Amino acid sequence: MKLTRSSLSVAAFLAASVLTVWQVSSAQPPTDATAQAQHATTTPFEPYAWDLPSWVEPPAEPAVNPTTAAKVELGRRLFYDGRLSADSMRSCASCHQQARSFSDASPFSWGVTGELTARNTMQLANVGYSSSLTWTNPYLTSLELQARTPMLGNHPVEMGMAGREDQLFADLSADPIYRDLFPKAFPQDGGRIDLTSITQALAAFERTLVSARSPYDAYRFGGDANAIADSAKRGEALFFGARLKCHSCHGGPWFNAAEPETGAASDNFQNNGLYNTDGRGAYPSTNTGLAALTARPEDMGRFRIPSLRNIAVTGPYMHDGSLPDLAAVLDHYAAGGRVIASGERNAGDGRASPLKSPLIAGFELSAEERADVLAFLGSLTDERFLQDARFGNPWK
Repeated sequence: MKLTRSSLSVAAFLAASVLTVWQVSSAQPPTDATAQAQHATTTPFEPYAWDLPSWVEPPAEPAVNPTTAAKVELGRRLFYDGRLSADSMRSCASCHQQARSFSDASPFSWGVTGELTARNTMQLANVGYSSSLTWTNPYLTSLELQARTPMLGNHPVEMGMAGREDQLFADLSADPIYRDLFPKAFPQDGGRIDLTSITQALAAFERTLVSARSPYDAYRFGGDANAIADSAKRGEALFFGARLKCHSCHGGPWFNAAEPETGAASDNFQNNGLYNTDGRGAYPSTNTGLAALTARPEDMGRFRIPSLRNIAVTGPYMHDGSLPDLAAVLDHYAAGGRVIASGERNAGDGRASPLKSPLIAGFELSAEERADVLAFLGSLTDERFLQDARFGNPWK
């Protein structure tokens, strides 16, 4: 079965199966002739070699930004290049670290000014298949456009490049590696270095971040009955079973799709009872979810459903990183919402929130069943993806 962005659905999938740890480079990347010779040579419009499992097709791409080998190579260098930030120390990879499925270890990310973002860094694994790209905006669907937010945004300041674009273009133009790569990646534009070419290259690289070779994939799609332990198999049955109903939100092959209710773009944004600060379902004022965009009271606390692939390495969890580990996440859903005791910050009983999704009803698990669910979640870790040199830092 070939799975594409247009054909992925929960039904198809079930039928088929039943303080930030910065990776910061403070030094400028090498620009001498030796370093230039080290990067792989590519020719214009040479297709990118996807090397995907048989059951996966490449993600959809815009007609104006086809995925080529030269463009992906350029995008990977830009992704790890500190020159894309105002302090020349923070790159995209500072918050999106490969070993963590391109997420990070902090509840919130730090910008160049020391300002914290409001939300936890989302992982980038399989981002090319995602129907939307942020915690709170179902209409931001373009990787090319999304790349501009951390670079140029002011609320909060992340990479801090607003107003510094011309200096960035000059810095990249002075590097012989980029003087070679931009014309290869964008020959139709004469290798022009501008915001469009930079973000298109970044997006092309991000689309190649496909994670589909976990032990669970070998078991479910590869036919290897011994790829996961019996405990994980029992956990799979619980995950997809009627008692837990985890798949109702974490469905599809990427474990990030809600069962559609209306066909609206907001279906994949749900309130899971994490907060209830006023007894009427309120969330902290700095993190109100989809409601911040729509101004609809019923959208309070609705955040995008994240992927569970590589979930064991992407903690802390939730939109604000407020749950430290998967055991705490499982406790939260078993309880049917979180209770924050009176006197504590954001106190309230999330279980009683009138805005909580009806799917968050709670359940009971024995100690063995709890271990089984955690084993299943662990089986979604794709170690090859986390270590694949094609996605690593080319400046090293």
